[in-house]
Order: sequence, then structure tokens, then C-alpha cells
Amino acid sequence: MAQVKLTKNELRDQQLKLSQLERYLPTLQLKKALLQTEVNNAEAELEGLQKIAEEKKQAIKSFSKLLSHNHLSDLVEAIEILEVKTHFENIAGVEIPLYEDTVFQEAGYSLFDTPLWLDSAVVRFRELFSKLKEIQTVQIKKEQLAKELRDVSIRVNLFEKRLIPGCKQDIKKIKVFLGDQQLSAIAQAKVAKTKIDLRKKEAIA
Repeated sequence: MAQVKLTKNELRDQQLKLSQLERYLPTLQLKKALLQTEVNNAEAELEGLQKIAEEKKQAIKSFSKLLSHNHLSDLVEAIEILEVKTHFENIAGVEIPLYEDTVFQEAGYSLFDTPLWLDSAVVRFRELFSKLKEIQTVQIKKEQLAKELRDVSIRVNLFEKRLIPGCKQDIKKIKVFLGDQQLSAIAQAKVAKTKIDLRKKEAIA
């Protein structure tokens, strides 16, 4: 760390720096609080989605005995994922993905040549896979928010525990030095005045 200069100019610079740090700190603290709220919301959202996904997994177990049927290839084709649609939104200064929809391969099988259970199976599997993709998107959102929260927390700690206290300490150090210099100058001036007065008296005598 650079040694602080014990001058009036440095005192002004340090006071300006302290003012800027103290003005910016509340913004960082607010961002930290907002990010923490968003991370908590994402965790709660994930928990809810995971419960729904588990319910959907249980719902398709009824089709497990039918999956060895010769129409399995039709099912696999109909649940092939073509695209996961998302859009990005700025939340607490972070660009994060938000889930929109999952696009599947158009079903190519004939409704007349396939069993009734196939349509229900396609719907159930698509619902499950859509939910899993939504979970993935929310997980990415949570990770990005959590990373930003860690970065902002580091900056808040830096401001609160190092930069602001260090600046205050430097200001105090400079003020003490300048105060001592002023007292020394006053003392020297008094000594000089006393000598001058004494010489005047001696000259008169």
C-alpha cells in the first residue's frame, strides 16, 4: 500500500475519496440485498418446480409396461426436443435467462394406426421434459445471481472493512500531523517573538 502524503492537498483528496466511498456504499448494500432476495426466490422456485417434476415422473410410471410396445419409436420421435425458448431480463444488474417454452418434434405417427395410450404418453412425457428444461433454466438463473451476489458481497466487505476505515485512518493521521505542525509553528513563532522583544529591550537599555 502506498504511503499516504502528510499534506493539505492529500487531506483534501482523502476527504473527497471518503465522501465518494460513503456515497456509493449504500448503492452496493442495496444491490446486495436485492440479489439475496432474488437468489432466495430462485431457490424457492426451483424447489416448487422439482416437486412438480417429481409428480410428473410418477404420473408417467403407468406407461412403463407399454414402453416396450412396437410404437416406442413413435413416442421417442414425438418427444424429441427441437428448441428451448428463453428470453433475457436484467434483474439487479444481471442479465439472466427466463424460461418460455419447449418446442418438440411434430408427431409423425398416424392417429388411426397407433394405440390410444400413445397420445397420453406423448403429452405426459412432453410435460415432464418441459418442466426439466424449465428447472435447468432456473438453475442457471440462480447460479448467475449467486455469483453476482458473491462479487457484490466482496465489494461491500471491502468498502466496509478496508477502504472506508483505511481512508478515515489516513485522514486522522494527516490531521494529527498537520495539527502538530501548526502547534510547532505557533511555538516557534512565540519563541521568535520573545527573542525579538528581548533584543528590543536590550537595545533600549
